[in-house]
Amino acid sequence: MTQPSDMHCIEIREPGGPEALEMTTRPVPVPGAGEVQIKIAAAGVNRPDCIQRLGHYAPPPGITDIPGLEVSGEITALGESVSEWAIGDKVAALVAGGGYAEIVTAPVQQCLPVPDGLSMVEAAALPETFFTVWTNVFERGALKKGETLLVHGGSSGIGTTAIQIASRLGARVMATAGSPEKCEACLKLGAERAVNYREEDFVTAAKEFGPKGVNVILDMVGGEYIDRNLKALAPDGRLVNIAFLQGSKAEVNFMPMMLKRLTLTGSTLRPQSIERKGEIAAALHEHVWPLIKSGEIRPVIHQTFPLSKAADAHELMESSQHIGKIVLNVGE
Repeated sequence: MTQPSDMHCIEIREPGGPEALEMTTRPVPVPGAGEVQIKIAAAGVNRPDCIQRLGHYAPPPGITDIPGLEVSGEITALGESVSEWAIGDKVAALVAGGGYAEIVTAPVQQCLPVPDGLSMVEAAALPETFFTVWTNVFERGALKKGETLLVHGGSSGIGTTAIQIASRLGARVMATAGSPEKCEACLKLGAERAVNYREEDFVTAAKEFGPKGVNVILDMVGGEYIDRNLKALAPDGRLVNIAFLQGSKAEVNFMPMMLKRLTLTGSTLRPQSIERKGEIAAALHEHVWPLIKSGEIRPVIHQTFPLSKAADAHELMESSQHIGKIVLNVGE
């Protein structure tokens, strides 16, 4: 099979709004040792892509400047020493960049088989959010069966994923969202309680939901939520921050941290090592992939766009009008 020398992709012309995303042509990436080359069928759109476009989330050294952190597709070439996969295998892969393109390379450790019953669009919506939720909620947050979880932004891609995984693994879930429609979506996905943050105080609701508060909070809001989160946590509770959409600086009363023995933690996925991401992938394959295959968990797809309309996808992402994931259908 003859490999093309060039491919279509989206590049960031300069930091700015969605209009900064432009279709261009680049050389096809060649897989290195321990990597596979993937002909992309679909690519997930995530909030970090928008932050990169604005100039605030540069790719790690040695990583392409093409945005896109998750893809689904077919393996078309193998790098040296690759034996785990074969040409023609269908995979969902976490990548550190390069997803907004026709072809990408990925470390073998960051590839997972496309679960039976899922379309390639649905498969592309898995890696970034599922890796993020697993490592933050279940590893850093140490959520256990029978405990309570508060998910802020419950209708987002991260939120819809966290609600489904946590509830299916035996936790009780409460979510916040910004409209009755979004709250209803959270309930349908498995949340026991959904709080419209425009109308109700989530701290009061959290203290009613769990004994003296909730055990774990997954937050991507930050700002004034930080202090309120500490109030909403139960003794020995864990606050996990994965983003700061309202800012990473706030005036916080840390006395509750001492009095309730709280843990404050968080992480970003992209800079972590290939080995660490491989460990997360292995855990997902063991604990979550069976739930996807059985139909108990399914990614929520709000809308798809062709690759050429990546700017429109970013506009929708930044409007926060979506419920679930936005995906680029590269195969269109």
